[in-house]
Amino acid sequence: MSLLDLIAAADERGLAAGAAACLERCLPQPAPGDEPDPLRPLWAGCADPGLWPGRLAEARAALDSLADPAEPVGRVRELLARAPDDRAGEELRAWADACSVLALEVHLGHDATGPAAPDRVARCRAGDPSGAGPLLAGEVARQVLILEMLASIDDDAPAGAGLRQVLDVSTEGQRVLRAAAARRARVRVRR
Repeated sequence: MSLLDLIAAADERGLAAGAAACLERCLPQPAPGDEPDPLRPLWAGCADPGLWPGRLAEARAALDSLADPAEPVGRVRELLARAPDDRAGEELRAWADACSVLALEVHLGHDATGPAAPDRVARCRAGDPSGAGPLLAGEVARQVLILEMLASIDDDAPAGAGLRQVLDVSTEGQRVLRAAAARRARVRVRR
């Protein structure tokens, strides 16, 4: 299934967790003194929809306290501000879809594949990775893996089942992107 198909078929927990993971991967290395995991409260809200509104407010406050004015942080703030307070319905699906796009665009921006084709992200989401660099292709694969992992969890499983594995996959993706961003910054300094 394509990423678009998986988002369309995901349940509310899958949408919330997939979106939180996407936003988390977009955040740069925290500045000294900043909260290292400002979006961590969202994970409890992914497991329990009753906790979602409070945990969303906590994540918004933590993100607002970050000193880093970098573009990805601003875009994550915007998306977090648009997150539905009720973890349900088509508003959640639209928000999760926007989070997916942001993560792919951030990865594309760090890919060393030459000029970005305007439709590259859309093609990858539809299942055509041709022309995608390693960061973009890796992010598409990561999002697909996360949504497939969450979809495979039995309905009778505890509410938090699978979230630890999703968090592990997301954290590894965050390390990859931060390393690529650091390499790119070093290359710019040398020029």
